[in-house]
Amino acid sequence: MKSLVDIHVMLSTPDDMEDVHDDPYEASEKLNTILHMVFDHIDEDEEVEKIHRIIEKTWEHWHLESYLLDIEVDDLVDWVDHLLSTWDDSEES
Repeated sequence: MKSLVDIHVMLSTPDDMEDVHDDPYEASEKLNTILHMVFDHIDEDEEVEKIHRIIEKTWEHWHLESYLLDIEVDDLVDWVDHLLSTWDDSEES
């Protein structure tokens, strides 16, 4: 089902980031990197609606984070792994 989702429609633009971050271009690039990382790690047979919810939660979490530009890729990998491994638990809450 993942093949039915177009991640490019869900990516940020600098305009999305200009009210929050000093460098909206870099912030947009970093958020898009995170969104791609999450999308790439989602199982191919995951339901479309669940994929959208995961991407939306990722967007909401990182869009306003002041340390978005400072986060390292290694830490992002850990964050993505944690998000996906605990997703079902967080959905029940």
